[in-house]
Amino acid sequence: MTIDIVHSPEVAEARAGGKPIVALESTIITHGMPYPDNLETARAVEAAVRGAGAVPATVAVMDGRLHVGLVDAGLEALARARRVAKLSRADLAVCLARGGTGATTVAATMIAAAQAGIAVFATGGIGGVHRGAEESFDISADLRELAETPVTVIAAGAKAILDLPKTLEVLETYGVPVIAYGQDEFPAFWSRGSGIAAPLRMDTPAEIAAAHRMRAALGLPGGQLVANPIPAEAEIRRETLQPLIRRAQADAEMAGITGKAVTPYLLQRLYELTDGASLRANIALVLNNARLAAAIASELARDRGR
Repeated sequence: MTIDIVHSPEVAEARAGGKPIVALESTIITHGMPYPDNLETARAVEAAVRGAGAVPATVAVMDGRLHVGLVDAGLEALARARRVAKLSRADLAVCLARGGTGATTVAATMIAAAQAGIAVFATGGIGGVHRGAEESFDISADLRELAETPVTVIAAGAKAILDLPKTLEVLETYGVPVIAYGQDEFPAFWSRGSGIAAPLRMDTPAEIAAAHRMRAALGLPGGQLVANPIPAEAEIRRETLQPLIRRAQADAEMAGITGKAVTPYLLQRLYELTDGASLRANIALVLNNARLAAAIASELARDRGR
């Protein structure tokens, strides 16, 4: 059985011409912010990829078909949709088989990108080990996906609501390269610093592209995580965020929020507690990641053309 992948005309042309392509997730559209902010952000992220010399490929499941690249009408339909499934590795096949509609998380977007031959994916922040995971066992499938699927993921680190030291420990156990871009400290999503030294550092898109190719040459499974710090002018400093994250976490526990509902709840609560600053920072870091991803994808495309 083969997967029926629907490529947008722009992505189909890029694939045929060997142009650089950057995969983009769709949960930021359906589960990240309200309409029309979600549509404006999706368009801005795609424009950032194009402006940096690559082609955007927003990934989603619509009416049981896997779309890699959406035309603008598709973006708008997804932005307006209600009761859209949030798809990870465990849900993707079921949604396709049932003819459903769903937005892809980091893990599902990586799977789709690999199926479509796309090597680079830009997102906001990856999932990871949730605080209190020693009791809840709440660990994102994103970490295992990074260990298995050969896609380079550009993110502003892991989401700051997570247990970052444990997240890095799991990534190390899985053999996933964690590369801080341009600094020695692992970034913490809305903050440039986490207080944790990054396992690896690289300073240019060419270096990162070379590491991607070398993993393939060595026959190593999985991808690599590029942790790209939020621009300094957009960050919310860690000392400001940490008390608010603890408060949001306590609110979630009191409300009995569990499973996939935890991350959306915490992000919404932090939006409220920061008077919208967390959303503005989120948009800035996603745009920043899109530009870096485009530069890395361009290096990989240039190498293929030699």
